[in-house]
Amino acid sequence: MSETLTGDEPFDVRTLLRDLELFRHLDDDTLTELAGELEWFAMPGGAILFEYGDVSDALYVLKSGSLGAFKPDHDGAFHLDGVVAAGETVGELGLIVDQPRSASVRALRDSELLKLSRRGFENLIARYPEAMLVSARLAVKRLITRHSGGQLSAPRTFALLPHDAGVDAREFARHLSEALDRYGKCALIDAEAGRGQTSTWFSALESRARYVLYLGDVADDEWRELCVRQADCLLLLTHAWEPASPWPEAACLNAESALHRPRHLLLQHRDGEIERGAALRWLEQVPGVRHHHVRNDNDIERIARLLIGRSIGLVLSGGGARGFAHIGVVRALREAGMRIDFVGGTSIGAIIGAGVAADWSDEEMFENYRRSFVSGRPLSDYTFPFVSLVTGRRVSHLLREEFGTRDITDLALPYFCVSANLTAGHAHVHQQGPLWLWLRASSAIPGVLPPVFHRREVFVDGAVMNNLPVDVMREQGVGEIVAVDIGADDVLHADVEEYALPPWWTLAWQRLRRSSKRPGILSILLRSGMVNAEAASIERRAQTSLLLTPPLHDIELLDWYAYERAIEIGYRHAQEMLGRAAAPRELP
Repeated sequence: MSETLTGDEPFDVRTLLRDLELFRHLDDDTLTELAGELEWFAMPGGAILFEYGDVSDALYVLKSGSLGAFKPDHDGAFHLDGVVAAGETVGELGLIVDQPRSASVRALRDSELLKLSRRGFENLIARYPEAMLVSARLAVKRLITRHSGGQLSAPRTFALLPHDAGVDAREFARHLSEALDRYGKCALIDAEAGRGQTSTWFSALESRARYVLYLGDVADDEWRELCVRQADCLLLLTHAWEPASPWPEAACLNAESALHRPRHLLLQHRDGEIERGAALRWLEQVPGVRHHHVRNDNDIERIARLLIGRSIGLVLSGGGARGFAHIGVVRALREAGMRIDFVGGTSIGAIIGAGVAADWSDEEMFENYRRSFVSGRPLSDYTFPFVSLVTGRRVSHLLREEFGTRDITDLALPYFCVSANLTAGHAHVHQQGPLWLWLRASSAIPGVLPPVFHRREVFVDGAVMNNLPVDVMREQGVGEIVAVDIGADDVLHADVEEYALPPWWTLAWQRLRRSSKRPGILSILLRSGMVNAEAASIERRAQTSLLLTPPLHDIELLDWYAYERAIEIGYRHAQEMLGRAAAPRELP
């Protein structure tokens, strides 16, 4: 075990109340009186605390376990809106505004709660009016956090469930426990330590450890079931190279069975190499689960950060040839010791981000992208402009050459790219499927490159709808987001006054002399495809932990030969910004 905790120490309600922001301003006598007002009760996983629209008749303190708040969408279907963790309160907003419940709340796992009735709450407010102010502040803070896409609470208890007896779960559990220990005391509990213990024992254990890792035993079904009941998050450990088969626990098979708790598929690989196609095979057995490749201790540490919301997500925007600056930014981030745990991007940002997610070194990124975008001349296959100015065959060939046949799920780091689905009329986030194909779709500049036609739908450059997908990264539950926006200053200028073009021979002569003062058709089409997403990008920039905007205004959007200069600008800008801000260096 990483932490020796007996769980036998007596529980003091006043200690729990004193740790809550809502009650910590009260003196000891008042806390003692308040403790007498509270009613203790237990709920099994899946039980409903209250329903959407119910009368707000009490607030609740979660002593142990976790609760999920579910809200209806436009179609009336309920979806998980937030998680209440042990040591937090729920239900006070309805009491404050005297309105019906704004969400349905149910236990995501076995939980213990303390109930304070409306009468008890009103008595508290009458004697201590500042309690109302604190309650209002807490409610507003939660609303702001939810609106900004922030994570309301991170899991604290985990059930590690090996698929079969051939999986060495104990060794993996030891490494994961040590990684979690860096962020708070972690208790590793196996069947020998936890079998036969009471709910009081588990409650006391979880109140004294920041994290608890329950290690399932393949030979003990009863203990594994108990592990599942005690967990905020389910970790499914297997060998990637083995034939995929259903998971032993029915509770792990889908989101509904898991009571909407996070599920993570951990794929162990041999010899440090990711076996292509393995993730897709296993994901068919446990659909909807998030997967991670495990090759070494660095991967385990990354998984630990992702599990508890202490990870770093990198978001890279589109912007044509200016996107080469992303390569320099990544180099500077790595040199500063920043560990990138999740990558996402749009257009050229998606392409550069795929190299990061593939674990390419700085040297590999420099050489691979130079070969494809400078030597490869991706937009040189012009055609009659019935659909686009170029055929797209060259771009497709270069992407297949660099990334091969790998699926997005084969990438070493969690990754997504964004395209614009013109058939459905919304941005489409790709986390599965052929990597080269969806990179091609994400960079299909309308009018320049032909769309990707797939299953009767039309996909074009993601910059049309979401050029800086910080909001998508927020939904992944990462802790901090570093975003690089190279589309922030994409301004087109024309140094002529005209409403119609001169004769073609005049245009040709000016082009030959390089004296044209008009933006070219490719730049116009590229900028036109991005401009609609600019207003939303302003809001998304505000959601970042660190926003980098390299000064690239003197580099044309399609100037592939500015490759090294763009990289250097990105590198120097990131170095400067990291030097100014101490906070990013403190990110995990």
